[in-house]
Amino acid sequence: MSSVLLATTQRDLLLARRRRVEALLPLGFFVVAAGLFPLGVGPEPQTLRQIGPGVVWVCALLAAMLSVTQMFASDHTDGSLEQMLLAPQPLTSLVIGKVVAHWLTTGLPLVLCAPLLGVMFDMNAGAIATLAATLLIGTPVLSLLGAVGAALTLGLRSGGALVFLLVLPLTVPTLIFGAGAVGAVDSGQSAQAHFSLLGALLILTALGAPLATAAALRISLD
Repeated sequence: MSSVLLATTQRDLLLARRRRVEALLPLGFFVVAAGLFPLGVGPEPQTLRQIGPGVVWVCALLAAMLSVTQMFASDHTDGSLEQMLLAPQPLTSLVIGKVVAHWLTTGLPLVLCAPLLGVMFDMNAGAIATLAATLLIGTPVLSLLGAVGAALTLGLRSGGALVFLLVLPLTVPTLIFGAGAVGAVDSGQSAQAHFSLLGALLILTALGAPLATAAALRISLD
């Protein structure tokens, strides 16, 4: 199972490397969309610090959803996905490999760029570190939930819009706890409760989302 997971991850990373423009589109959207807010609301530091965590998290969520529809679409178009379903290896291992590749190409760059945006919103060092940590825990949840939505809408017209409608309500708790942790640190309070809830969401999603995605893929291709 681990060898299948690794092979699937390496394959998707290679494909992403060949499609660099598509792979960098979510990161570009994340930086540009979040960077426009300081220009729009003005340079008042207190206002920027208040809205910063929520703005960064919303932009990260939308950026992750931009690319999640392509997680299975290209394989479905060229027939590779049908071969994966016929393979003797567990489908869940293939799904996990694709989710890991999606996070490495989309979620991890968002985490690495978060400190830059934290500086733009005049956050202190503790809030910036907390922002990066919450994104590190929360972005895998976005990839896992996005995989379920992408599998359910595979092959449908306006699949991207349907993914947004299906997945965005499920990601609201991650958004709330992620932004709340940064707000708590900025106000001098402990963010341990928020991190605990984010970790619980990650564990629950990691256990259930691959199984749900595999089942949705079988249904979509029947």
